[in-house]
Amino acid sequence: MIKTKYLIIGNSAGGVGAAEAIRKHDSSGTIIIVSDEPYPVYGRALISKYLSRERIFEDILYRDQDFYKQNGINALLDKNVESVDTNTRTARLSDGETIAWEKLLLATGGTPIVPPMKGADKKGVFTFTKLNDAKALDGYLNNAGKAVVIGGGLIGLSVSEALHKRGLGVTIVEMKDRILNVMLDEQSSHMAEDNLSNSGVQVKTNNTVAEIGGGESVTHVILSDGQKLACDLVVVAIGVSPRKNIAAAAGIEVNRGILVNRQMQTSMPNVYACGDVAEAYDFIYDICRPVPIWPGAYLGGMTAGANMAGGEAEYPGVTAMNSLGYFGLDIVSAGMVIAPDDSYELLVDESNGNYKKLVLKDNYIKGMVFVGDIDKSGIIFGLMKDKVDVSQFKQKLLTDDFGLIHLPEPMWRQRLECSL
Repeated sequence: MIKTKYLIIGNSAGGVGAAEAIRKHDSSGTIIIVSDEPYPVYGRALISKYLSRERIFEDILYRDQDFYKQNGINALLDKNVESVDTNTRTARLSDGETIAWEKLLLATGGTPIVPPMKGADKKGVFTFTKLNDAKALDGYLNNAGKAVVIGGGLIGLSVSEALHKRGLGVTIVEMKDRILNVMLDEQSSHMAEDNLSNSGVQVKTNNTVAEIGGGESVTHVILSDGQKLACDLVVVAIGVSPRKNIAAAAGIEVNRGILVNRQMQTSMPNVYACGDVAEAYDFIYDICRPVPIWPGAYLGGMTAGANMAGGEAEYPGVTAMNSLGYFGLDIVSAGMVIAPDDSYELLVDESNGNYKKLVLKDNYIKGMVFVGDIDKSGIIFGLMKDKVDVSQFKQKLLTDDFGLIHLPEPMWRQRLECSL
């Protein structure tokens, strides 16, 4: 049996954030990180750049390869945790090894959603959430000319751009009536779809893949409306669901994800959770819910790590924020992109081929969408995050020259000092 003071299950942003926070409070306590991947921590959002061959492996690393040695971390890579026991404070690995821990962090991330489809077990069907997925796809492309991507969200667009850059013809199949429907409103979603079409990518909305056809390997798909599309591979990119099975089996309270408080503690003593698997605080909606974004995972990990090591930290909360530049179109969105009811105020600017929209409630910014010109999105998000009353300068928010100078003097001075 291996013994450790801190056990972290998961080797992505949350796990790294926790380890770094632990080391700020405890320079000598033993740390073990267990990962089911064989790689040092890398940026998952960059696997599309790896597939497109714009970046090599070393260019997508999130920390230097000697990160573990520098921080005194025992990294057990390419290992699976089968179960945890909160009574005995042990974790059992699939190879039979047992780890005894004093404090545990579950940063297990998400599992790709693969709906039931006839033919989903054929050669040429992939998911796209890990580096191994990108590597598997890369090894399949030499004899492929056409791809069908199931899902018009962030994952779907990222893999579609990579495949397009590798010379494949790409068709995106989206179940809803528009792509990026979670992070964009109708206007900006249609702008993104038009940009895809102009780039040579076909988009079929209000549709699903009912069957994947072919012999041993994929040759075509049949859509729910009966259309038959020839293709050499299929990427299922619908999204991920919180990987909460270990927590649930251990008796830890779960809902859509693992339930945590503002200290990132679960319902069990000495057990914490963060990242895509946790339901953490969203400061816009003022509730705890899954917010699967990289900065939130890292911040949650830092909060958990500090508390695991005896510090006192409270998770400040995040909200859904996405920034993308697929097919040459820059888009940023955050918070509520669609007003829930008529009590919200909308500010919209569509000049010069751009699209900017703010959702406000009682003079506080609750959401934003920027398409094209995103230069001011950072300062707008800061006002939203800091819950600033914008009534004094509301009409300036979407002007081209909006900046710190438009804020009340005490406010812009404070922001200027913080940036120095």
